[in-house]
Amino acid sequence: MNRLLTLTKGAVLFLLLSASLTLFAQKNGIPPETYTAAAIPDSMKKGADFVTRYYSMEMMVKQPSKAVIRCHSIKTILNEKAENEAVIAVGYDKKFSSVSSMEMTVYDASGKMIKRYKKGDMYDHSAVDNISIITDDRVLYASHDITSYPVTVEQVYEKSLNSFLDLGEWQIGEKKESVQFGRCKISVNPSVGFRYKVKNIDLPPKRSTEDGMDVYLWEVKDLKPVRTEDDCPNWCILPHISFATNQIECDGVPGDMSSWKGFGLWQQALNKNVSSLSPKREEEIRQMVSSLPTDKDKAKFLYEYLQKNMRYVSIQLGIGGLKPFPATFVDEKKYGDCKALANYMYTLLKTVGIPSYYTLIRAGENEEPADPDFVNDPFNHIVLCIPFKNDTTWLECTSNTKPFGKLGPFTENRYGLLVTEDGGKLVRTPGSKMEDHIFDSETNVTIAEDGTARAKVVIKSSGEYRDLFMALSASKTDDQKKYLINYLNLRQPDIFELPPASDKDGIKEVTLDLTYEALSDMKAGDKYFYRPRIFDLFKATVPVMEKRKNDFYFSHPLQKKNVTSITIPADYEVETLPGEINLNFKYGQYQAKYSYDREKHEVKSVSTFSLSKHIIPAAQYTEMQKFMDEVSKSLNKKLVIKKKA
Repeated sequence: MNRLLTLTKGAVLFLLLSASLTLFAQKNGIPPETYTAAAIPDSMKKGADFVTRYYSMEMMVKQPSKAVIRCHSIKTILNEKAENEAVIAVGYDKKFSSVSSMEMTVYDASGKMIKRYKKGDMYDHSAVDNISIITDDRVLYASHDITSYPVTVEQVYEKSLNSFLDLGEWQIGEKKESVQFGRCKISVNPSVGFRYKVKNIDLPPKRSTEDGMDVYLWEVKDLKPVRTEDDCPNWCILPHISFATNQIECDGVPGDMSSWKGFGLWQQALNKNVSSLSPKREEEIRQMVSSLPTDKDKAKFLYEYLQKNMRYVSIQLGIGGLKPFPATFVDEKKYGDCKALANYMYTLLKTVGIPSYYTLIRAGENEEPADPDFVNDPFNHIVLCIPFKNDTTWLECTSNTKPFGKLGPFTENRYGLLVTEDGGKLVRTPGSKMEDHIFDSETNVTIAEDGTARAKVVIKSSGEYRDLFMALSASKTDDQKKYLINYLNLRQPDIFELPPASDKDGIKEVTLDLTYEALSDMKAGDKYFYRPRIFDLFKATVPVMEKRKNDFYFSHPLQKKNVTSITIPADYEVETLPGEINLNFKYGQYQAKYSYDREKHEVKSVSTFSLSKHIIPAAQYTEMQKFMDEVSKSLNKKLVIKKKA
């Protein structure tokens, strides 16, 4: 029941139901060869790390708040890359769900049983998600240590749900998985209004009626591993089907999920009576902003007040996984999760007469966004929207460092559900531009007569680069140095100083003081070969592909700049200076210019790499691949200096 920062509500209701949801059925309907590895056709093993021999899930939905899932799967694990398939884990939370039966059996290659794990053998512990410090969610769990491959694992369990917002999804096939047989059968009371959405596969259901229930049946046979492509999210490629009902009842709160408006009305009802402070505290808040001239100035002040005084802590208890803790709780305790902090900020703004909207959103870099045409609950995070006239402003209330009005790749450029007085409204959050993610660097290098060198690098960063360096600054100094050497591809310095640097107005500064006993890449006679920059501005490459099928995803658009000045010894001169470079493709550009001032004994380079769009259409992949190759090659050009005659 949790709407966490990085875990979906569906994941909580159906922990690991993705590739192992199957019918809790008697074995006499399953052929004996299903348990033997030798019976798998070679064509099904090609490109696979495991083969799903039998895969079925049956769900019965009798009421808007009642569902039973019966599952049974048989998988043959071919190698250690799929060892996690020998794990069974079923989540529950006592109040909203229960596991009535659960079993895992392991067989050797010939089908002989090695070990059986019954429900009493399972570990029962808190479903730790590395985010929440306390949660009602629990997990029944068992893991088998595999000693030889192939091995076949059979899993069976039954789970009852007492509340839900949607019915999760069937993940039909994972990467490196073949499916010999899979089925999904859902029986629903017609009054709840069942809906589904099929993605990345053409698979209409067979429909029928049984005992007054509407029945939907999907079956697949002999599915080969899905061909995936690097740098494309799984949701764009892997086949899956999402399920939902029109009528819901979650913890006794009924709702209509047939429209986004209805979903918003349900959330509005859930949030009732959590958005107020004491009269005394409200007057204190109003006094804090009384001297500020505009609503935007007031909102900025209150957001920064939130950042300075409150901290993010995830606590998921009961329906608290969906309902925010009261604003009074946050005001007193000085902490809260994404729901509580967004609601607190909403309350602060309401107190000073500024309207805002509590907004449900799917968070995560390049995560699957909400589908406007399919109403369900894919959301796992809350942000806040302030509808200033001609200047809608978005706030990430869990961050103590995010600039006012900036979201970033975690929640940008996707649909969010605004909870308004009239219900839910699905709106798109703004996308960032390359100017929002700046890596601006200046380097000064001085080379001595004996080849030793000193360098000072100053990096000024914004957007995701700022977030990176802000997070890095919390690490130990030695760890920071190791990371920066690797991240920037710096030549290992003999002395590395990392003095404190400022963070002001959304710009984080990082300063590196480096000393080298020898900075040149090589020496030949009286000639020295140097990199014209001491770190790589951008050196990523991608493989050649005959025909890319899916779009290519970067993390975000960006712009990286560098100015490097290298002072060479007075009795040396430049023999070879890299030539000017100007490379372009539809969504990117790289430029580099070099100059040599003989009087100052100074070599100067000015380079810029920019990416105007972070999702590159498949049709432009080859153009991008050639561009990135040329950029990488250009970075290998050397500056050659030699002793004067």
